[in-house]
Amino acid sequence: MELSIALATMAFLILVCLLSSKLSSWINMPTLIMFLGVGMLAGSEGIGGLAFENAVTANYIGSFAMAFILFSGGFDTGWKSVKQVLGCGGLLASVGVLLTAIFVGVMTWGLLNWLMPEKEISLSWCLLLGSIVSSTDAAAVFSILRSKSVSLKGKLQPLLEFESGSNDPMAAFLTIFMVGVITTENASGYLMPWTGYWVILPTFAAKMSLGIFWGYGIGRLVVWAYNKFDFNYDGLYYVLAFMVVIFTFSTTELLYGNGFMAVYVAGLTMGNRRFLFHNSIGKYYDGTAWLMQVILFTMLGLLAFPHQLWEAKWIGLGAACILMLIARPAAVFLCMIRSKFSFPERLLVSWVGLRGGAPIMLATFPLMAKIENDQLIFHIVFFIVLMSVVLQGMTLMPVARLLKLEAPLKKTVRNPLIVDETGNSNAQSLEFVIPDAHSGRTLADLKLPGGALVLLIRRDDSLIVPRGDTQLKKDDYLTIMGSDKALEQCALMLSQS
Repeated sequence: MELSIALATMAFLILVCLLSSKLSSWINMPTLIMFLGVGMLAGSEGIGGLAFENAVTANYIGSFAMAFILFSGGFDTGWKSVKQVLGCGGLLASVGVLLTAIFVGVMTWGLLNWLMPEKEISLSWCLLLGSIVSSTDAAAVFSILRSKSVSLKGKLQPLLEFESGSNDPMAAFLTIFMVGVITTENASGYLMPWTGYWVILPTFAAKMSLGIFWGYGIGRLVVWAYNKFDFNYDGLYYVLAFMVVIFTFSTTELLYGNGFMAVYVAGLTMGNRRFLFHNSIGKYYDGTAWLMQVILFTMLGLLAFPHQLWEAKWIGLGAACILMLIARPAAVFLCMIRSKFSFPERLLVSWVGLRGGAPIMLATFPLMAKIENDQLIFHIVFFIVLMSVVLQGMTLMPVARLLKLEAPLKKTVRNPLIVDETGNSNAQSLEFVIPDAHSGRTLADLKLPGGALVLLIRRDDSLIVPRGDTQLKKDDYLTIMGSDKALEQCALMLSQS
């Protein structure tokens, strides 16, 4: 009976989260924050009255969920667009995160000693707080952009996509490092000298390097396995996909590498290579990542106590202002000082630093280690995330519009025709848009290269079966199947006026 009640409760909460995702677009809030709200309403101080205070379980579930979310983010990231901003994005995801953590930590230390001198908060404690909130959330940023049907101009979109998708491993590394520092200080009774912090550099280099190389190696190995082995049942390919994430994360951690970096790199490697069932596996990872996000954010909402959140409001507000108005902009401008991005672009990047579920999940590490004032740090982080979503989330599009950096978002319609890798074909399918120069011509008039086959025509919200005498219109989308060479010729032909 207890198992049935637990499963029914979980199913109900997931259903409520799914329904709340529709509400999020109406009120300009990221979907993931709605999931947090569902968890808080269902918690011990909400209408649900569900008690959940196990930080260890929350941390394990959160780490498991984050592994799938990061893997899926890497799988969906196009290498061609990312490599244009690899240097700047890599700096923001590493040095930028470190600088943000330091700026937030030092300034919050001064603020707390002014507001709460009786607590004698240490600098290490504040640096831990800065480490936890140092990463941004790609899902939060782009859910707002999609809800407004807009995008960003130039290389801003891939830059923010790469930075937000790859900076969580750095934040996790800094958080775990600072938890170790505080634990050591508490056990010895001595504060770590500034010279002791330099150990972070070789540790960071070793853990991240191992994560990158191990993740890349596993990604290549799995692509080879998909193309080499022929399972008797198609469902086993999805079992392999599930296992890859767990194996990559766990083995990297056992080797003392950064498991979060490894899963992101493995996903990036697999997503940008052709293998059997590539498209279907990508959709599987996307669905699994969304399930993990629902579980993660709802669980973290259950873990929060609204009355403690309210008690931390002034500290949280001060820390949030430090993060949004000083620390993030300073870190961004320092990291982009030699980049080719314009001043308005740098200004927007400094403002597009929404915090999401990763900081709240990382705040479970102090809870698990039972450091002093662990509940305070958790609820300060929770408050910072809420403030970031409300202030930065609500003003994201007005700021982009003011800086003239917004661009129309390409509308994508669900295409019922999906051509996947079968292992027996050297062809793939892509969608091409018909420019104004070819409007009014028939499909036969295009004279597409040999080896290119038009499978489907999408016009607005309708789908058209292609015929030779089908008259084309501007902004029609052609789904064309062919070899890589044929598709390149199609792209060149349809781009000519």
